[in-house]
Amino acid sequence: MRKQTYEDISKEQVENWDKKYLWHPFTQMRDFAREEPLIIVDGKGVILRDINGKEYIDGISSMWCNIHGHRREEIDNAIKDQLDKVAHTTLLGMSNIPSVKLAKRLVEITPEGLNKVFYSDNGSNAIEIAIKMAFQYWQYKGYKEKINYATLQYGYHGDSLGAVGVSGIDIFHSVFKPLLLKSFIAPSPYCYRCPYGKDKTSCSLECLEKLEEVLSQNSDTLAAMVMEPLVQGAGGMIVHPDGYLSGVKDLCKRYNTLLIADEVLVGFGRTGKMFACEHEEVTPDILTVSKGLNGGYMPLAATLTTDEIYNAFLGKHSEQKTFFHGHTYTGNPLACAAALANINIFEKENVLGGLVPKIRGLQEKLEQLKQVKSVGDVRQCGLIAGVELVKNRETKEPYSWEEKTGIKVCLEARKRGLIIRPLNNVLVIMPPLSINISQLNNMMEIIYESLVCATG
Repeated sequence: MRKQTYEDISKEQVENWDKKYLWHPFTQMRDFAREEPLIIVDGKGVILRDINGKEYIDGISSMWCNIHGHRREEIDNAIKDQLDKVAHTTLLGMSNIPSVKLAKRLVEITPEGLNKVFYSDNGSNAIEIAIKMAFQYWQYKGYKEKINYATLQYGYHGDSLGAVGVSGIDIFHSVFKPLLLKSFIAPSPYCYRCPYGKDKTSCSLECLEKLEEVLSQNSDTLAAMVMEPLVQGAGGMIVHPDGYLSGVKDLCKRYNTLLIADEVLVGFGRTGKMFACEHEEVTPDILTVSKGLNGGYMPLAATLTTDEIYNAFLGKHSEQKTFFHGHTYTGNPLACAAALANINIFEKENVLGGLVPKIRGLQEKLEQLKQVKSVGDVRQCGLIAGVELVKNRETKEPYSWEEKTGIKVCLEARKRGLIIRPLNNVLVIMPPLSINISQLNNMMEIIYESLVCATG
């Protein structure tokens, strides 16, 4: 019997096979199976096209990772050129040219002092590496008791067990608690729902005081503080007040605790600067990047650290100080070639400078959303935004989980040609940096109409 080829597959077959064989992430599959699946066929720039021929603005950058648009010629060609040389070679005990060149470029563009690059293939693995690196560093420095971590309420750092252990979103992670390492959770400066004060300054100061309590009481056992700088993504697009990040860095230094900055979401221009830490001139001890690292083309991540941490792992072979961690596709040449092309576009086209009018335009459109009675709070940092929906503006009463309000708004947006996703009652807005003003305005008009239609 002849095997069926892709060209033989009808639209109906693809949809049926999707429901029959695929298990989608963060998706209630019983609900999903009742709906017509959205199946993407191709894309160009910020536009995606589905199996029915309908076009959509990619309002979430294909899960927050696309930077310069889909089918970007420079990145396409970089991958093709590398494919003509070699697709993959291991980095265990040997090297390849794209991984070496990319490591140099990352050291050049990240905060000063981060001089060593360890590759992996996604953000969760980058965090696994960071927490293991911090732990092993202290062991070699003679601080055997430093085995715990501090993190923020609503923090999200991935779904592998180490990353879950330093995260703080109960809806995602509470079921795994028996499997996790020990972490001390400090309150997030979630100003809209902060119990410590109505203004951002008091929220920031009070949250820093609470963090100091955690660090001071547990500094002898804390290996590192793990946080998303400026914006906590999956926790609800929580934008931190000015000065909070630098305050955290100062506290970590005071209490001899390493700072791990998770820039998987916020890195590569999302906040208006190349890296979020630059806004407050912070150099963390360890920095993780992924998602936008190669423009959303291929799985790739990097964990960067200082000479101080790297040097602690140097020793005689007999001492077994090696960092015993690695991945099959560490430093994959194709992914690294794509990343180099991605970074070159930033410089060639002055991408960061071009974001200024887009960020201002997004801010203006977000202000208009406040006219909708279901909009309780609007948060923005660069081209990242979150719109929090509430049942009652005065009391800030949220919609219940069962009402699926965020999902309803996003489905209305899909009808109008926009792909976005909710975090329960928070609408996430994060288009590719390459979006133009006209497309940005269109996206925001669709969101406005969808809000009115779904929530009244």
